[in-house]
Amino acid sequence: MSFDDTYRCTVSVTLDVIGGKWKPLILWLLSFKTLRFSQLQRRLPQITRKMPTQQLRELERDSIIHREVYAEVPPRVEYSLTELGQSVVPILSLMCQWGKDYQAATAQDSATEQAV
Repeated sequence: MSFDDTYRCTVSVTLDVIGGKWKPLILWLLSFKTLRFSQLQRRLPQITRKMPTQQLRELERDSIIHREVYAEVPPRVEYSLTELGQSVVPILSLMCQWGKDYQAATAQDSATEQAV
């Protein structure tokens, strides 16, 4: 990805690299351990087969993940975070905590509304 004067805000850069519905989830799973394609797919059952392929290619292109192909029959491919990819884990952790806090806050608001 070439970052030139097209971006006026670096949040846009971040969202282009790790944003979307699936990339953060893929990165979160890879933050715990190296996974094969089929393992990622099993952990994301609602994802189509095409989507992780596309997302993994983009993340690899952007140097966020590493794709290791083993010369075996059938070929084995494993995905892991690069050093640059590891640098996004604290952001994902904050997103995870924010999601928990949000769920707790909205559940509390919902319970209050139902009581009234």
